[in-house]
Amino acid sequence: MSDAAPESRTNATEYTVSEISGALKRTVEDVFGNVRVRGEISGYRGPHSSGHAYFCLKDDRARLDAVVWKTTMTRLKFRPEEGMEVIATGRLTTYPGKSNYQIVIDNLEPAGAGALMALLDERKRRLQAEGLFDAARKRRLPFMPRVIGVVTSPTGSVIRDIIHRIKDRFPLHVLVWPVRVQGETAGAEVTAAVNGFNALPWDGAIARPDLLIVARGGGSLEDLWGFNDEALARAVAASGIPVISAVGHETDWTLIDLAADVRAPTPTGAAEIAVPVKVDLEATLAGLGARLKTALSRNFERKRQAARAAARALPSPDQLLALPRRRFGEATSRLGRALSVSVERKRARLLGQRLTPATLSRRMNEARTLTRRDLARAQAAFFAIVRERRARFSRTAARLSPAPIARRQKLRGDALLALAWRQDQAISRRLDRLRGKLTQADRLLATLSHKAVLARGFALVKDADGAVVKRSAEVVSGMALSLEFADGTADAVAISGTARPKAIAKSAAKLKAPGGQGSLF
Repeated sequence: MSDAAPESRTNATEYTVSEISGALKRTVEDVFGNVRVRGEISGYRGPHSSGHAYFCLKDDRARLDAVVWKTTMTRLKFRPEEGMEVIATGRLTTYPGKSNYQIVIDNLEPAGAGALMALLDERKRRLQAEGLFDAARKRRLPFMPRVIGVVTSPTGSVIRDIIHRIKDRFPLHVLVWPVRVQGETAGAEVTAAVNGFNALPWDGAIARPDLLIVARGGGSLEDLWGFNDEALARAVAASGIPVISAVGHETDWTLIDLAADVRAPTPTGAAEIAVPVKVDLEATLAGLGARLKTALSRNFERKRQAARAAARALPSPDQLLALPRRRFGEATSRLGRALSVSVERKRARLLGQRLTPATLSRRMNEARTLTRRDLARAQAAFFAIVRERRARFSRTAARLSPAPIARRQKLRGDALLALAWRQDQAISRRLDRLRGKLTQADRLLATLSHKAVLARGFALVKDADGAVVKRSAEVVSGMALSLEFADGTADAVAISGTARPKAIAKSAAKLKAPGGQGSLF
């Protein structure tokens, strides 16, 4: 038997792949050299960095790839937009690298809004008339949610971006409701997810989210059509949990964006809106704590100064009794003199009158009566003054009692001790963190030190001035060198093919000098 392949018995012509592709290209360009196509623009994202624009023209049953070169874009009278129905004039051609065909557009004319855009506008007007998009209906987002529910595809990059950003900013519990984000069932699945999160009880086995994020990556109008579902827009508007819409890129708009409480430009932006930055919150709390500590210290010092000022303003008991005591002494001295004067006056009158036993007895009785009356009045007045002064002193002493001041001082002292204990704890924790950073820096320094490299068998070469020699071109014949090893240094002299013997001998003599060590190489 022969190993050679059997010869073909057919008379059909054999073509290469390139020949077939070229023949198809010529046929298509000859037959469809100039065509006018009516369709809806889909997948348009504006000119690329090269200036060319790539998109599709579609109707309800087919799609046709289209391209507008940079020179043609500059001549267009209007800017193409997603969903716009246009009439394109150009020629068909093929792209052999992918075995597909496309239209190279030479001119574009608007033909009215596309069917999908017309349907979307009709839904938008109807829902807006019902008040689903009113700003007054939208709820405020919780500042620091405990649980966040995410409605998106579990296999895409969107959920990874959201979880990664939440983990970086403020780690918390995230619940993912997996749904399809493209296709005929996307709208119904997302609607069921929003209603399902709202149906969770607050005290159930699965924690009810405080915030919902409905997210999807960018795409064409057809890719995002599920998020224009009317039932989904109503479910988001009726949600008892605040909703952030993060569908598509910043230029993509859907009905859910209008019905949601907040629209995020991207899924990553939704994560940034949903949670604050933990580090910033800690810094704010630290700053507020420092301000509180300073305010308490200042307030306590002001209270202490006020107490000292009040204590200095309080009069002593001697000062309070000085004036009454003086008045009482003056009254006592006047009473003695008045009695003496009265006795003298009575004596003079008695001596000037005719004295008889009866008259004397009567006079003595009258004087005794007057003296008793005056003494009783003086005693009554004295006791009344004493009682009045004692009552005024008691009222003043009650108002000037140091007990309230002592209680306030005790409360402030307890607060000061608590703040001092907290300060000691904060300083201890701060020192522990700084000590850990210092240890880490020391380890990093040891790792990056050139001595670790020398320990692995390498050497550091320096010239006579101590400068590091980095290239062989810097070394000349007879040059004195210093080699640094891990355990010490050694001197050496460089030798090349053009080195002079006298210079070599001189360097060798230097190495052999007393106290010198090294080698010649």
